[in-house]
Amino acid sequence: MTRPKGSTVAFIGLGIMGSPMAAHLVAAGHDVTGFDLSSASLEKLTADGGKAASNAQEAVSGAEVVITMLPNHPQVEAVIDEVTFDDGTLLIDMSTIRPSTSIEIARELTHVRVLDAPVSGGQTGAVQASLSIMVGGTEADFAAARPFLEVVGKTVVHVGPHGAGQVVKAANQLVVGGIYALVAEAIVLLEASGVDPKAGLDVLAGGLAANRILDLRRESMIAREFQPGFRIDLHHKDMGIALDAARAAGIALPVTNQIAALVAAARAQGYGSLDHSALLKVIENFAGRA
Repeated sequence: MTRPKGSTVAFIGLGIMGSPMAAHLVAAGHDVTGFDLSSASLEKLTADGGKAASNAQEAVSGAEVVITMLPNHPQVEAVIDEVTFDDGTLLIDMSTIRPSTSIEIARELTHVRVLDAPVSGGQTGAVQASLSIMVGGTEADFAAARPFLEVVGKTVVHVGPHGAGQVVKAANQLVVGGIYALVAEAIVLLEASGVDPKAGLDVLAGGLAANRILDLRRESMIAREFQPGFRIDLHHKDMGIALDAARAAGIALPVTNQIAALVAAARAQGYGSLDHSALLKVIENFAGRA
């Protein structure tokens, strides 16, 4: 890949997603300075060849590209309020937040080129640099950002103006939640009927019901292994974003409401720190199979 001119990158948010993403940018030859509240995350970035900053302002000072990968809109807004960006900085917010917040940030930072670029693929996608990235903003800013995004993602698509990336991510999350719930119900049905769930899901994965969740998670779900790649707590946040987006668009999404309720039930039942495949535990509880 051709190295873009001016590859001084600030990376704010070095969690389970941001840490491998920053490492890929370092490996691609970029000068990456990162900031995170976790000292362990900063140490890992340093070990990967990047530089650790003591605060967000130190990280972004002099950076031509700033990437944020944060849990929710309050953290993104806090960074925006805390730091001063140089004129013309390319700010790529890869967090999953409300579309309205992405639009407001772009309106406020008139001296900065702003993109909302949330991702899909979870921790595995971040580690493998195979993320799907949905980008909202101008065509020109997308073109400038694309070489950086292609370092961490396999599918990189400009989906529309500011906020559009977040709308597409909301749509992604409601589909993912729905598929997890249905795969969970399929497992419960198979097991309750005395059918080997592995054999049953192997057949489903080869037919019209095939999907990436069956490909990647059917074995771990059957084994009840719910080590987080993407936590229920975060999916709960994302379902709220989807419902907010539907409300803003003036539409009803009845199935999305039901999936959001299942995810909320997972949190209420104490599964918030588990992977979102742990919706299986909620379905088992409803079915009396726990």
